[in-house]
Amino acid sequence: MTPVRISIAAAIGAALLLLIILELIRGRRLKERYALLWLVTGVALLVLALWRGGLNTIAGWLGVGTYPPAILFAAAIMFVIAVLLHYSTVLSRLTDDNVLLAQEVALLRARIDVLEADATPTAKNPAATARRAG
Repeated sequence: MTPVRISIAAAIGAALLLLIILELIRGRRLKERYALLWLVTGVALLVLALWRGGLNTIAGWLGVGTYPPAILFAAAIMFVIAVLLHYSTVLSRLTDDNVLLAQEVALLRARIDVLEADATPTAKNPAATARRAG
């Protein structure tokens, strides 16, 4: 059976996680679409911490009869891995977008340089200056 102290400590930790996530969302430091996975993590940990019988049942299913709170920590680790995987996919997409934007900026900069070179009269090309003046 899961010790009560462990359940209380885990519930307090999960509640604090949820409060921090909600405060980050409220302060607009964490976007809602990214916060969803964190919220699911916090709620799942809170449910597992408060529902001691459920945690013991899941531990029995997985063969962890000696220390059921280990399942709570394993669940937390799995959720953190899921969050990291999600952020890795987001970061990969942003990296690709950043490369495309850098290429577009380079092309636009080259086009501006060509246009500025054509618009600026130079002493080396008096015929181009005469054409523009005439």
